[in-house]
Amino acid sequence: MSAGTFVPRPGAAPVSRMILAQTALETRMLLRNGEQLLLTVIIPALLLTLFSVVDIVDTGAGKSVDFLAPGILALAVMSTAFTGQAIATGFDRRYGVLKRLAASPLPRWALMAAKTLSVLVTEVLQVVLLTVIALGLGWSPQGDPLSVAALLLLGTAAFSGLGLLMAGTLKAEMTLAAANLVFLLLLVGGGVIVPLEKFPDAVRSALELLPVSALSQGLREVLQGGASMPWGHAAVLAAWAVLGLGAAARFFRWE
Repeated sequence: MSAGTFVPRPGAAPVSRMILAQTALETRMLLRNGEQLLLTVIIPALLLTLFSVVDIVDTGAGKSVDFLAPGILALAVMSTAFTGQAIATGFDRRYGVLKRLAASPLPRWALMAAKTLSVLVTEVLQVVLLTVIALGLGWSPQGDPLSVAALLLLGTAAFSGLGLLMAGTLKAEMTLAAANLVFLLLLVGGGVIVPLEKFPDAVRSALELLPVSALSQGLREVLQGGASMPWGHAAVLAAWAVLGLGAAARFFRWE
């Protein structure tokens, strides 16, 4: 037996390995949380199925699912990147989890990167599930998949920044109430299920500037209309991403 065979090698793991480990942990915690699973998976799937099968809302010419599927995809991104992340991060902050993680070898930026990767992993599962359901309901998507992916990434960045800003500045109970309230309001007024054309012109102009409206409208132009990259909607999402992430980086409180 050579000398030093069992000599310990203290020290932190490489940052990339720490990020992957934290991402796996965050994803498992999210998928094991019944409330978050309801919000991120079950509600979007039920809304897509219900409003596609039952003629409740006038979605215009064509099949209802062709109009609804892009909006429900936008809702899924919002539910995970904004509502779910805001609530989970808010309670992590309240119970001192973030404070303890900040004192570990895992850098703060790496923790946020892990949370973001966890959101992306969850969104991939959501998109696959909702796409399968929509195709089963007769959905006929069109357009460029790369444009769809770009819009989803921009929407994730926008909602993630806003979710982290809320979680890092408000108390956990306030975050829980505010995030769910915003989710419900944007579900109704964000062009997800109810077409924005149903609103008065003045109200519609304001609603079109919301991130969920830009994402749902952009996805609809690509997937329903077969358009190329909708740069106007992409610009709105990019602006929200810059504002949200910048404000979160500036005002986020770890304690």
